[in-house]
Amino acid sequence: QINQELRALYEASSEFVVKYHQAFYDSGAITIVMEYMDGGSLLQVLRDQGKVAEPYLAEISRQVLLGLRYLHKERRILHRDIKPSNLLVNHRGEVKITDFGVSGQLANSVSKCVSWVGTITYMSPERISGEKYGYDSDIWSLGLSLVELALGRFPYPPTEPGSTQEAQPIKLSFWDLLHYIVENPPPTLPSPQFSAEFRDFVSSCLQKEPDRRGKIGDLLAHPFLEKHKGFKVSDLIKRPEGEGPSGMDVDEA
Repeated sequence: QINQELRALYEASSEFVVKYHQAFYDSGAITIVMEYMDGGSLLQVLRDQGKVAEPYLAEISRQVLLGLRYLHKERRILHRDIKPSNLLVNHRGEVKITDFGVSGQLANSVSKCVSWVGTITYMSPERISGEKYGYDSDIWSLGLSLVELALGRFPYPPTEPGSTQEAQPIKLSFWDLLHYIVENPPPTLPSPQFSAEFRDFVSSCLQKEPDRRGKIGDLLAHPFLEKHKGFKVSDLIKRPEGEGPSGMDVDEA
């Protein structure tokens, strides 16, 4: 597994995937040296910001989709653990995919995986049910991540019927939660708080039937991404007081 991990990292070469520099073994531990992303993860951004606005989510979606297109089509790699903590940002506004510890390499485009790895609550319904799954399961995880970033909380479990998005979620046990994800409709974004384009984009990702989920090429051409161009994700990064936009001292900048 470690060799597979290192091989996947070493062979990956994309501006939308965190770069691998070197690995070495010392004192019983393997250390992997990777590209430094000074903005941290999108989970940290969410904690700092509370919520992430649509224009930034459009740019985040674009870059993550380009990263997934590279992994799926060029590397034949299914990530299997797309979530905000595995999407890193830097002061240049770049969003990159990381953590291939649970990635699976597919022999060809029609292969399906049956193993159960990754963060369970971000899994697609077919994965939770133990069914075969493919590249489109990463699209479901992206959709859930976008809803979480937009609402400021993970969309499962749901809030009480008729309540606002700020209401406390229904208390469910772990197994009840998994059952809810499989048996109930996917989460949606409320209107008019969110635009029709964003709600449609998320709906395309969060289709319970895998063959109905949006394809990467179609999602990259979606009106939601076309509507919001030029927004810099770097604006979301919380910087220490006195630092400029590139991490330099203000006086130097």
